[in-house]
Amino acid sequence: MLNPKVNGTKISYYFICHRKLWLFDRQLQFESDFSVVEEGKLISETTYPREHHEIQLSDGAVLDFYDKQHKVVHEVKKSDKMEQAHLWQLKYYLYYLKSFGVEDVTGKLDYPKLKKTLDVVLTEDDELKIQEIFDDMTSIINQEKAPERINKKFCKTCAYYEFCWA
Repeated sequence: MLNPKVNGTKISYYFICHRKLWLFDRQLQFESDFSVVEEGKLISETTYPREHHEIQLSDGAVLDFYDKQHKVVHEVKKSDKMEQAHLWQLKYYLYYLKSFGVEDVTGKLDYPKLKKTLDVVLTEDDELKIQEIFDDMTSIINQEKAPERINKKFCKTCAYYEFCWA
């Protein structure tokens, strides 16, 4: 069952930083003018130059590219440093499509700068894990106060860095 408070970006943030997830859910979104995000968008746009990009789903999620002929959702990323977050974001998209009756869809994580791809499938265990993630995300999002900030190397390149650390 889909959770209306969840989308692919939030799934990714769940794995990266609960504070970022909480802030993003409250419409505190600093990525729009952030150069790292802009670079990622450019990579996505130039990876499939002849194909249609960014398919908007009803929950606000955006698929980077869907290959209808082969039933493959492509998620394009700049770096594999957050691969677990990318993997679960893509699995969420497969779960989402399946919930609307689109069967036998697989995924590909594309890291063009690294010349690396990762094939992704959604298993029954993944579907159970996604339900657990939904429950945990709901608890995080419903907290009155923001979760504690984390102190990881990647924080310095986060769009929320100044908000958390200033």
